[in-house]
Parts: sequence; structure tokens; C-alpha cells
Amino acid sequence: MYRQVNDFLQEWKQEAAQTEAVLEAVTDEKLGQAIEEGHSTLGWLGWHLTTTPAFFAGEVGLKLDVELADTQPSSAEVILASYRKISEAVAQAVENQLDDNSIVERVDSFGTKMPKGTILRLLISHQTHHRGQMTVLLRQAGLTVPGVYGPTKEQS
Repeated sequence: MYRQVNDFLQEWKQEAAQTEAVLEAVTDEKLGQAIEEGHSTLGWLGWHLTTTPAFFAGEVGLKLDVELADTQPSSAEVILASYRKISEAVAQAVENQLDDNSIVERVDSFGTKMPKGTILRLLISHQTHHRGQMTVLLRQAGLTVPGVYGPTKEQS
């Protein structure tokens, strides 16, 4: 849980940059890559990472100044550009709409009352989870896997 706005902002900017690195590795030709038929694809996961920050921001009561397409784009570059917009919008909204007192306020979310800082922590955990899924799919697709928390096979 975050108890200070700046703690979230510092981690969000680092994590968003790592997510951008993963999204940068995706190509249009490999958007349909899934672990097997019927499972999440690189394109779906990339778009999911792009759209869910708005959900989590809403749970915290933040208003985001960003518009996204209603459906998953068929372009990896559009997904990346959209993610960049939403990640910047989250940072700006947190910085402008929360303070160290309001980040610890409890709100109804996920069927319980929890501090806004906990919901923001869940946003980052959710992003990390799906980013990990994407790195596996990148490897399966024969694409270069960027180092996120350390060097990859290609980088060592």
C-alpha cells in the first residue's frame, strides 16, 4: 500500500517504462500470438494493460484526461501509443487529484473497503502479472524479450 503520493508516482513511472519496453517488442504480425488456441494473445494483453488503468483510477475516484479506442487496435504501435497516453494520464491524475491524506482514505472497491493506496498497489501488481505473461509470449513468438527486472538471455 502506498501512503504517500510520491511513492506511487516513482514506482508507477518505473513500471510504466518497463511495460512500454515490453509493448515496444510486439509486432503487428505477432499480435495474435497465444500460448495456445483460446488463450490471451499478445494483442489482447497489450490492450488490456492499456485499458485497465482507467478502471483502477475510477476505483480510486480519479478523473483521467484521456480517450482510448473502444476496441483493440490492430496495430502494435497504436497500442503502445495508447499505453503511453494512459500511463501519463494516471501519473498526472494521481499528482493533481490525490495528496498524502487522501491516498490513505478508504473507498469501496472489489467488494470491500480499502485505502486508495492499496488499490494503486493492485494496479501495479496487475500490470506486472500481465507483463510477465507477455514476456513468455514474446519468447514463443521469436521476438526479442526486453530485460525488465534483469537481463534476458539475449542481453547476458
